[in-house]
Amino acid sequence: METEIPAMLMRRMAVNKDESFTFHSSRMRMQHVSVEELKMMDCDSDRCAIELSDAACDVLAYACLVAIMCQGKQYHRISEKRLYEKTTENKCSAPIVSSAGALVRSLSEIGAKRISMVTPYMKPLTQQVVDYIEETGIEVVDAISLEVSDNLAVGRLDPMNLVHIVDRLKTTEADAIVLSACVQMPSLPAVQIVQDKIGKPVMTAAIATVYEILKNLNLETYVPDAGFLLAKKPSAVLGSSNFS
Repeated sequence: METEIPAMLMRRMAVNKDESFTFHSSRMRMQHVSVEELKMMDCDSDRCAIELSDAACDVLAYACLVAIMCQGKQYHRISEKRLYEKTTENKCSAPIVSSAGALVRSLSEIGAKRISMVTPYMKPLTQQVVDYIEETGIEVVDAISLEVSDNLAVGRLDPMNLVHIVDRLKTTEADAIVLSACVQMPSLPAVQIVQDKIGKPVMTAAIATVYEILKNLNLETYVPDAGFLLAKKPSAVLGSSNFS
């Protein structure tokens, strides 16, 4: 997240010379992607929101999808509300975007009813993500678990491997592909390649987060070569003539 969000904003700045962004982060501790460490990590989110609100940021992103989704159904709503209240208490209110909430809302917004996805998680955690998404009314047709539990190792995965990993993913019956259901797993360099390859909308948790960040900033939701959701088009709705 600390590499791909700035990368997408830099792409915008390259085509919109009047725009300028600054990026700030506060970290929650986690070394191994397990339910226990994810729950401990989530407890740190209040502190992070308060620290970042000190910087008077225009929007805050909670950048761990599975830390939210392993807490139980619709937890993104609870988390976003609580973190917003923390910034308000600090007298510097900022809208909160969670990557978990951004992903499910974006999939719903584009009309995706069935998806396939890739995660770096161990299979039990991937199943929790599947259950969370399906509880929102979106069917997960297929999910590939890369089964990497070390968080640093996840961040060092080669994103271009996703171009070939997607060959093992069931995509025929899916409306859209979530190429990385994890903001720690690099994916941005492969997104447009995979979308052009399979001819279906491709997004990631990081892309969905940027989409909602831009919406909260009242900016056009466009980033070059970042897949369907951030394409330059009047509306991102499946079945429209804008998708190719």
